[in-house]
Amino acid sequence: MKISHLGIATKGIDEALKFWQDALGLENVHAEEVAEQKVRVAMLPIGETRIELLEATSEDSPIAKFVEKRGGGIHHIAVEVENIEESLAKLKANGARLIDEQPRIGAEGCLVAFVHPSSAGGVLLELIQENK
Repeated sequence: MKISHLGIATKGIDEALKFWQDALGLENVHAEEVAEQKVRVAMLPIGETRIELLEATSEDSPIAKFVEKRGGGIHHIAVEVENIEESLAKLKANGARLIDEQPRIGAEGCLVAFVHPSSAGGVLLELIQENK
């Protein structure tokens, strides 16, 4: 396993890019809207991982709710796994509370599933299986 990315909730990606891209010098290598999750994303590589900037596209988006409640900031940590179904089964067998019992399609067409923060020490954990 490895950390795929750190998800950072923002009020607006364009504003956030003024820091991450313009001031820090990271390159925005991929941007897309993930309609199912009501979010717009921008991916910026940093070392062997990436920063994923997240912007809500709807007021009822989980990102909109997060930003309204807490302001912008770290939303989740994404861990890349070889087999997401096996990882979910193992987590469930060990008593983890899963937000997604089955993977769904996320940014860049990857399979994703979320583990509830109550099972990960207060951290929203995203499992990700990249397309290869």
